[in-house]
Order: sequence, then structure tokens, then C-alpha cells
Amino acid sequence: MPSRLTEFLAQTQLEGAAAPLPEAWTLPPAAYTLPAIFQMEAARLFHGGWICVAREEQLGAPGDYLCADVVGQPVVVVRDKAGELRAMSSICLHRAMPVVEGSGHATRFVCPYHRWTYELDGNLRSAPMMQGVEGFQVRSARLPQLALEVWEGFVFVNCDRSAEPLTPQLSGLHQLVRNYRFGDLVISGTAEFDSPWNWKVLVENFMEAYHHTGTHQNTLESIYPARDSSVPDNDDQPWAFLRMPGLVDAEPPVLPDLSDAQQRDLFAAAVFPTFLFAGTASSGVWYQLEPHAHDAMHLRVHLLLPQSVRDAMSSAELDAALELVRGVHLEDIEANDGVWRGLQAPLTVQGRLGPYEKAIWQLNRYWLRMLA
Repeated sequence: MPSRLTEFLAQTQLEGAAAPLPEAWTLPPAAYTLPAIFQMEAARLFHGGWICVAREEQLGAPGDYLCADVVGQPVVVVRDKAGELRAMSSICLHRAMPVVEGSGHATRFVCPYHRWTYELDGNLRSAPMMQGVEGFQVRSARLPQLALEVWEGFVFVNCDRSAEPLTPQLSGLHQLVRNYRFGDLVISGTAEFDSPWNWKVLVENFMEAYHHTGTHQNTLESIYPARDSSVPDNDDQPWAFLRMPGLVDAEPPVLPDLSDAQQRDLFAAAVFPTFLFAGTASSGVWYQLEPHAHDAMHLRVHLLLPQSVRDAMSSAELDAALELVRGVHLEDIEANDGVWRGLQAPLTVQGRLGPYEKAIWQLNRYWLRMLA
């Protein structure tokens, strides 16, 4: 695997992306289109970074589990018999078969290949017909564990168990979103999309309101004008926050604890590299990205509501609320398709970033720190 970005990107290109915002450029097209760059991202961003894989309410009871893919690393998150959340590799220690897939409830994980059985904490319980194998001890074997943290109801994992804890790195972001009480929300509907682009195309689109003027000119722009949006400093913490003041008062019911301004605002936030969420006075959304290659990812867009609100809504009302969220992303799909085609054109070069793209600049600085 390549060890340095300068094997593929010119030093002047990297310096342009790292420059102060008034002088900054985008990342060069090769940062999106080269498989070798994605391999570096997999090793340094995804296997060494904090990735959101679940909501805590999805794992409410001991034995509840959920599987995810962290760029080629299959992971299972489970609430063990003691009620503790754990994350571990879901690959059998014997012949590399997944021991569990999907989501559900279990008392143990049993590999379907040779029936090796694991406890919910990952310890190997039994390995049939392995008697006589020299040096093999069932009780000393355990599925590789991942670091795990819960923040605002979101479950993050990190393949690097020695990684710096996540929560202190989000202290600034917490101050901006705490009134929305995301920990009290629950998934109330999900729309899924297979997305044939580089993951950064979607993250960048999510983190700027500048494109409201074009992509969403007949929808979001009339309520959340791009010219009013702003992005605060993040003090080089690994997050970005986009505030989009609204022109219309929120319809009830609204979340408690919000300021007058927050009751009209839309915000979008990112925890780098791929955790995206947004909120209004009445609901939230979580964009769950699973990158698979430099040109492919799977996206789940989850609608988040207070439990009491979800319980009071009919199926038709929930479907309509999800369709609004889905409709916004359908508009973004057309834009992201266009950007992805453009990035692969031979005459495409770095572009200049504007003042309304500060969050992209923050993402690029993080990307350069982690990869360079």
C-alpha cells in the first residue's frame, strides 16, 4: 500500500488544500478517483477512526445485535448478558467465515461453517472436533474487540483500541447540539440508496448550504437561504457544524429546550470522516454511510423522532415524513452524479473554495492531517 500522498498528488495541490480558507482550493480530483487513495483512507481514516454504526435504542436488550461493515471489516455490535455494549470482529477465528450477519437477538454466535460457538462477549465457548490440536485452547480464544463509545445515542466503534477517546474531541460540537437531545430520539423510518460515488462527494454536499441556490432552489432555498448559513470554528477538532437559519416558525410539536432561533433553524453536522446528522425543531436525520470502494458506498437515511411523537403518528404520517427526507436526497443525487462525472474528466482540476464552504475546508484539513 502507498505510504505517502505525494506518490499520487502534487505537493502544490496539497498545499493549496491546506491553505487558509481565503486562499484554499478543493482536494484534487485524484483524491476522489484513485483506488490507491481509498486504500490509504481505509487504513488511516476508517480502520483508525471513529465510525458510527448504530443507535443505542437498536440494541435495547441483552442479546440484541447489529452487524455493520467498516470498509471491509465486518463488525458485530451486541449488548452482552451483563447489559454492556460490545463491538467485535464478526469473523470466525477458524476459517474466516462470518459468524453472524444482519441484526436480531441471540444468546450466542454460532459459525455456520464448522459450528464454532462464541459467547456474546466474543469468547470462544466451543470448537467441535478440535481435540488433539497441539497448543489450541478454547478458553484462550476471543474475537478481536473494537473500542466503543456512545455519544448522543449514537454508537461509534474504532478498530484501533488504543485510539484517542471520541467524546472529548466533540466537546465543541456538543455545546451546539445538546439542546436537541438526540439521545432521546429513535429511528422512525429508513430510506436506502446504493451510491456510485466517492464518499467525500456526499459528505461535502451535506456540509454546505451554498448548493441550495441551485440543487434545492425550489425547496430548501426558500426556507433556509444559503446566504444566511454559517459555520463556526472547530478548533481543529474532528467535526463541522453548518447552521442554516430559517424564515418560518416551526410547527408543533417542537423539541423542548430549544432557543427561539433553534426553533426556526436547520443544522447539519459531521463527525469526520463519515458521521452525518441534521436536526430541526421537530426531528432529526442520520445519514449512515458505508463506503465500499473509491467509487461505491451504501447509504441509509434514518428519520429520528421523539418516541412520543412517533407513537402518536399513523403509518401514513410516518411514510410522508420519511418521503420528505427522501425527496431532499433525491435532489442531491442528481448533483452528486454530476460532480462524480466531472471529477473523472481529464481536464478537471482543483477548484477554489468560497466562504460558504468552510466545512469542506475543515474536512480537507482533517483529511490531510490523517493521511499526510
